[in-house]
Amino acid sequence: MDLRNLVYGLYARRVEGRLDHAQMPGHIGVILDGNRRWAKASGGTTAQGHRAGADKISEFLGWCAETDVEVVTLWMLSTDNLDRPQEELGPLLGIIEDAVRGLADDGRWRVHHVGTTDLLPARTQTVLKEAEQKTLDNTGILVNVAVGYGGRQEIADAVRSLLLDHAQKGTTFEELADLVDLDVIAEHLYTRGQPDPDLIIRTSGEQRLSGFMLWQSAHSEYYFCDVFWPAFRKVDFLRALRDYAARHRRYGG
Repeated sequence: MDLRNLVYGLYARRVEGRLDHAQMPGHIGVILDGNRRWAKASGGTTAQGHRAGADKISEFLGWCAETDVEVVTLWMLSTDNLDRPQEELGPLLGIIEDAVRGLADDGRWRVHHVGTTDLLPARTQTVLKEAEQKTLDNTGILVNVAVGYGGRQEIADAVRSLLLDHAQKGTTFEELADLVDLDVIAEHLYTRGQPDPDLIIRTSGEQRLSGFMLWQSAHSEYYFCDVFWPAFRKVDFLRALRDYAARHRRYGG
């Protein structure tokens, strides 16, 4: 072990030892940003950057398993990403499919897809569905894989689902208008039945949500990290937890 790794390890243990474990987030959302820029800075290809980002996921979930985190939502592909040139999108989808299979094969996580399936290739849809079915009885962290996900699209899909549901029940427009409230809409989100994220982490230095979990993040704490996702370290994760624990959450009060 070289001196840098030794110092890094000592510092990480120091940060971890000072964490307030009574103030840990139950649900963490992560915007996995910076794969392409990491690849460019490293002299690699875009595909290599996406592959390195996918490889980081398992390590990250291992860190989460050492805490009281129960749900992790990973934004792996936005609806906007689906407009990328096919020469980039094709390999990226293949890397995502491999990553999802790896999560399912791990045996520890429950995999759940959040996003629209209609815009995804049939092969990707199949991989996501099979991962959900394979991990249904697992008792570990619930891992939401946000593939083909957009916050506005989710809300639009929730409203559409709500309307279709009540149309089948014969609900009139007047009755529906009386029924609709925040809880009713939330029941039709991709994450229905789950707690909202307590903490949202975005890597790469960008300080915006870009539409990630627009509805669910109303009271979330945000942590923006300058490190590109493939280079995200445990100490960066621990710093995010430390920052979160130090905040006083007022929920708009």
